[in-house]
Amino acid sequence: MDTTKLKKFAQFARRALIEQVAAKLEAVSAEGSAAQREHPAAFKKLEASIAQHGEEEVVERVAYIWFNRFTALRFLDVNEISAVRVVSPLPGQFQPEILADAKAGNINEQLVPEATRRKVSDLLEGLIPSQDPQAEAYRLLLVAICNSWQTSMPFLFERIDDYTELLLPADLLSNASILAYLREAMTPDACQDVEIIGWLYQFYISEKKDQVFASLKKNKKIEADNIPAATQLFTPHWIVGYLVENSLGRLWLLNRPGSKLAEKMEYYIAPEEPETDFLKIGKPEEIKICDPACGSGHMLTYAFDLLYAIYEEEGYDATEIPALILTHNLTGVEIDDRAGALAAFALAMKAAAKLGRRRFLRMEAKPDICVLQNVSFTHPEMQDVAAVVGKDLFTDELRETLGQFEQAKNFGSLIVPKLRDAGDMRKKWQALFGPNDLAPAAYERILVVLSMAEALSPKNHVVVANPPYMGGKGMNEKLQDFAKASYPDSKADLFAMFMERALALSRKNGLMAMINMQSWMFLSSFEPTFSK
Repeated sequence: MDTTKLKKFAQFARRALIEQVAAKLEAVSAEGSAAQREHPAAFKKLEASIAQHGEEEVVERVAYIWFNRFTALRFLDVNEISAVRVVSPLPGQFQPEILADAKAGNINEQLVPEATRRKVSDLLEGLIPSQDPQAEAYRLLLVAICNSWQTSMPFLFERIDDYTELLLPADLLSNASILAYLREAMTPDACQDVEIIGWLYQFYISEKKDQVFASLKKNKKIEADNIPAATQLFTPHWIVGYLVENSLGRLWLLNRPGSKLAEKMEYYIAPEEPETDFLKIGKPEEIKICDPACGSGHMLTYAFDLLYAIYEEEGYDATEIPALILTHNLTGVEIDDRAGALAAFALAMKAAAKLGRRRFLRMEAKPDICVLQNVSFTHPEMQDVAAVVGKDLFTDELRETLGQFEQAKNFGSLIVPKLRDAGDMRKKWQALFGPNDLAPAAYERILVVLSMAEALSPKNHVVVANPPYMGGKGMNEKLQDFAKASYPDSKADLFAMFMERALALSRKNGLMAMINMQSWMFLSSFEPTFSK
């Protein structure tokens, strides 16, 4: 894939969207603005978010949310997964198909609520005063379509009912709009492979990455919020292929010596000597694969394709395979909400490509991407929980685990949950208790922690990753202290800590495939960990 045009577009898009969202914020915040009158609840949320996070962070976050959605909608359009093209015109036309249809009196009743359809029609017929009725109508249609994808892809299209809609950029229809440049960069040929989404994300954050490293040269530590920008790299396709084929592919061939899978693996290197000590697998559903630093999901999408070939070879129904893979085989863990959403989207698009639009929309299985969140509990909350559930369920291991995720965005997959059976514990909690038994907010946070702990449990046949790289000098103080306490033998760099963690995430005789520096093979400081 030629990424030159994608890089130029993504870097331009970030600057342009931040500028446009900031301009929209200024207009919305002006005294007596229409947005404040018509959407008072959303405006209050906006004010509260700015008070908590600052105006700059809110603007940057909203800019990226819309970048994510625009690129996803373009991919859906080009690959005919959308019922109607939302950001793309039909051949020979200039306006997005959804707006052209609305102007002709055709608005999809299944995708656009009745109240929105009426307002769009009234705008286009001149029944509602507007300085730019087509632009206003298109904005309403765009938000409705984003909301319609919530059921199928909640990780990327969470319902827009707050200030995100208020800050939607104003110009979306002109030849100089962000969508016009988007269509030029995301050509139909480029959209044939979902890896385009990962490349766009890397290029979008590349300028921020440069800023982080410039600060690092001035001895400014990398704080948790900047770890993704400093450490994420989109892994080239051939490296991904080499890692996945020589771990997942190798494991399957050991279990199925008569398999023809090797014929489909370009980067597979067959062992010179027969292997007898390996994990036994009875059927494809048993295979557990984890990427503990999954980024936008390139390792997982490649594993999806290889797993699909395995299921096919075993004679499974093609219409059932995508849901089986998402349900049983793949887990990704990530600290960056934006990258995690893209990883889930990429896997969903793999499923859609195999199933077609109608079957994909009916599929209930969702990608298993765990985006780690900072979660904390007050001492009174912990006391209340203990009093309600009793000592038999509120064990010391559970208590410790609930306190391990206060710095989840900082420590990531390096956290080793004290609770070993988090999945079983989560099921017990859901069976025995509900939000009414405890404070609802505390109940929900407990389930979040148990889900994160489950994703970080040592159950995997294969762990594959391109881990973050960061020397000890770049780590913020809390990360440094955590590394010294939890990874004393590999604390010199995040990549080495992730190697140690990946080994622990694997079952006995499991396989680990990872990109890493060669220093772990030569420096004596790594010997205690990697000579075992």
